[in-house]
Amino acid sequence: MLRLELRLRYVAGNLSFPSKIAFLVLLITLLVGATILLKEVDKNLSIEIPDDGGVLREGVAGTPRFVNPVLTISDADRDLSMLVYSGLLRTSEGNFELDLAEKYEIDEENLCYTFELKPNLLWSDNKPLTVDDVVFTIEQIKNPLTKSPKRASWEGVGIEKVDEKTIRFCLEKPYSPFLENTTIGIIPKHIWKDILPEQMPLSTFNIEAVGSGPYKINKISRDSSGIIVSCELTRNENFVLQKPYLKKIIFKFYSSEKKLIEAYNENKIDSLSAISPKNILAIKNKENSLKTYFLPRIFAVFLNQNDAPVFIKEEVRKALSLSVDKNLIIEDVLQNFGVSINSPIPPGSIGFTETEDTEESYETRFEKAKTILEKNGWKLNEEEGVMEYKTKKETTRLEFSLATSNMADLVQTANLLKEMWEKLGARVNVKIYEIGDLEQNVIRPRKYDALLFGEVTGRDPDPFAFWHSSQRNDPGLNIALYANITVDSLLEKARETFDMKEREEKYQKFQTEVIKDMPAIFLYSPYFIHIVPSVIKGLNEYSITTPAERFSQIYNWHINTKKTWKIFIED
Repeated sequence: MLRLELRLRYVAGNLSFPSKIAFLVLLITLLVGATILLKEVDKNLSIEIPDDGGVLREGVAGTPRFVNPVLTISDADRDLSMLVYSGLLRTSEGNFELDLAEKYEIDEENLCYTFELKPNLLWSDNKPLTVDDVVFTIEQIKNPLTKSPKRASWEGVGIEKVDEKTIRFCLEKPYSPFLENTTIGIIPKHIWKDILPEQMPLSTFNIEAVGSGPYKINKISRDSSGIIVSCELTRNENFVLQKPYLKKIIFKFYSSEKKLIEAYNENKIDSLSAISPKNILAIKNKENSLKTYFLPRIFAVFLNQNDAPVFIKEEVRKALSLSVDKNLIIEDVLQNFGVSINSPIPPGSIGFTETEDTEESYETRFEKAKTILEKNGWKLNEEEGVMEYKTKKETTRLEFSLATSNMADLVQTANLLKEMWEKLGARVNVKIYEIGDLEQNVIRPRKYDALLFGEVTGRDPDPFAFWHSSQRNDPGLNIALYANITVDSLLEKARETFDMKEREEKYQKFQTEVIKDMPAIFLYSPYFIHIVPSVIKGLNEYSITTPAERFSQIYNWHINTKKTWKIFIED
């Protein structure tokens, strides 16, 4: 190398001035060419990958009470639980991926599910996570004294600890959507074992949670009244999947949707979700990304023929359904963030079929509704403006109450329905309830004429809980009090078959029966709205089944990026 350098100096020293200029130009050309070549090689061989760092401030309307998968009741509870806890499986890209479990097997009869845990699992407090924790969690859910909202999903499921790494669940009969159950977050036995099941809702560990998820609770802030106003989460180094990229997530809680939006506009939070479509107009234009997810939810008016005999008449149910302008509700209430439905299974779910004639105008449908009533003997009482059906013994009036929750979208929808039906000749009394009052004092005892309400059907729709006759009374969810022997048989067989085509066929037949009987007036499936900073990458692009599931892949979210050559990326 030294000799080469001396020779270059010698040659350069003996060159004439014009030759030196030519040599310099040649050297510069070579250097520029080499630089361009290296950049092109780098461009073709390197890619941009996520990098560590960044903070996300998420706003939520509501306050967490149970950051505990066994007890979660609110969106705030479920959001935090999704970040703090892990299940045997985790939802991923519309399906499932292994989380705490290393593998699982299903027996030939589709009755027993055997899971083997990954080695060296740890809680966020560095204590070992074992099969005993899984057994303990499910036993707490199944215990009636715990009063877990998840209890119904685990009834009839036997639990067996096979060995220190293996657990087995055995069902009384096949249940095709069972794997969804195993995404439930596992709670630590060493934290909860000395707390009586009936005392679980009172424990401070519902907030000062210890889990095994991607994040752990680091700091909780309360106002002067003791109400939680924010919760800071940091990365859990013991999370069994990949290390999350975002360094910190801060949840801020607000008493109303209005205050939530004000906080966003004042730059106190970066993202928010579950807001009413109309309130999107109140959000100031920022560098954000509006994500919409199609949750498997249906909203409908469920008709209680026991409390309101007027609904027993088929022509009444048919006329009320025809006289609803669903497009107006979609446009006016949902701001087009949703789709109209005419089925108990939401669009995109297994077995869904489009059944409504969308080409027929609302005016035509409304005239049909009037004609149906008139042909069946209903006449308008001109003095009172109410349709009546008279016999020698009695007069039946087209009159009923419509109950719903005190949520802006539902209240507006109820009032629109009232206008539409009163135009038809009905008299409708809209009754608005706070959600707790509605659930405890109206829905559970089935004390309503008509109920405007929503149902979340899940990843596999499994409509059994909502439409099987055995579920007509509390705690069942058959709020239309619907009974049909054919439907019962279809639903029983559908949940027992693992043949997707066969299950789909049964769901389609189920839909046909329900639409024919008209126990409810199906209205719409709304989109779930999530506004996040445009700098956040790696968000879930697939369908989700609950609002909290938007965080199922939170460890992939990132703000920062870096470049590396493809050859250094592991497959």
